[in-house]
Amino acid sequence: MNTPQITFPYRTKALRVRQELSDCWVAALPAKLLLDVCYSDRLQANHTGDPLKPYVVGGIQREFQEKRLQDIGRYIDRDDSAFPNSIILAANARPVDGLNEDAPEDQAEEDVESDLAGGAVGVASGEIDRRWTINLLEDGCHELVIPTGDKLAAIVDGQHRLFGFAKAKEVERLDMDMICAIYLDLPKPFQAQIFATINSNQKRVDKSLTYEMFGYNIDDDEPSFWSPDKLAVFLTRRLGSDDKSPLKGRIVIAPKKDAELAALTTGTGWKVSTAVVVEGIARLITSNPKTDANDLQTPRKVSRVEIRDRRKDRSPLRDAYFVGQDVVLYTMVLNYLIACQEVFWAHAPNDSFIYKTVGVQALFDILRALAAEAYKTKVISVDHFRTILKPAEGLDFTEDRFRNASGSGRSIIRRAIEERISLTR
Repeated sequence: MNTPQITFPYRTKALRVRQELSDCWVAALPAKLLLDVCYSDRLQANHTGDPLKPYVVGGIQREFQEKRLQDIGRYIDRDDSAFPNSIILAANARPVDGLNEDAPEDQAEEDVESDLAGGAVGVASGEIDRRWTINLLEDGCHELVIPTGDKLAAIVDGQHRLFGFAKAKEVERLDMDMICAIYLDLPKPFQAQIFATINSNQKRVDKSLTYEMFGYNIDDDEPSFWSPDKLAVFLTRRLGSDDKSPLKGRIVIAPKKDAELAALTTGTGWKVSTAVVVEGIARLITSNPKTDANDLQTPRKVSRVEIRDRRKDRSPLRDAYFVGQDVVLYTMVLNYLIACQEVFWAHAPNDSFIYKTVGVQALFDILRALAAEAYKTKVISVDHFRTILKPAEGLDFTEDRFRNASGSGRSIIRRAIEERISLTR
């Protein structure tokens, strides 16, 4: 028996749950939809074309428990099956590189940069914005929008529970709703933190194994074993608490989209998403943080410097990462942001797009273009970056041409600054 096909964009009501780490959104989603759009580092479901067995499950990297899937499948076939606990998802996470999905314009530019750097090319997104979003409806309710059937939801917890549906013989069970707790734009180290917190409290699950599933061992790792995105999270946290940092108190774990970010932080001054800062820093040292994280754990746990020759990557501060110059990396980012504060943020009106997600992303793009020369010459002072950025000080980012919160707005802002400072990419 064929069950009705899911059509996209898929829309459903969602409940906002305020929590200390980040707001999450609870929604009921049918199992067949989740099999299409979800993945984990261990499991993935793919269509077979067979109406009697629509999906087949395979492992991506590590061995999975086939017997457990079969057992869950048999339970799903029962007429009293129920799953009252939630599946935890990190939406907008690309499986190819572990980064959060950007708007189409930015993704196209990152693909070109990745090609030039010899890194892995991201998933082409065409003209469609694939990002999961939350809309506030006129009735005051929230709506979850899933634009496409692309796999952009990483399963933080509940993978066997979900993929057990692919083993069920009763195809109608694919219509069963599953409770989902959804985080938008959650950096991967925080996904690992949630997974480990949940599973390390269960006696039969070893805490180190729960972290290794994500390529992290947060409690025990020395800095020399940190993956690029773990280092980026560490430096982002410092920027959020350092008295010298212009971003102190401004970095929040929230969606990258400005509408949702503004709704979460109304009345508290301008804020920036953790994901924006983490990815801005990570792109200085890697074009594919997921591959680097895997390399650090395969076939055995090794330090950063030991993966230096695993693949080509022209990220500007990659050498600094390998030799453990984390202080240099942090100092460069901090001094650059102080220069941005003096040149752009200090005197900008409240409605300036230089405060928006696209504006902050554009400024990190500029740093990425400046970083290699600064590192080579060992000149990373505030004065150095201030001098470079000063010619762009007069730009008014409230002008209509900048008022675009999509990826094209980021490109427009970046190019306007580049023209003023005579920067060629």
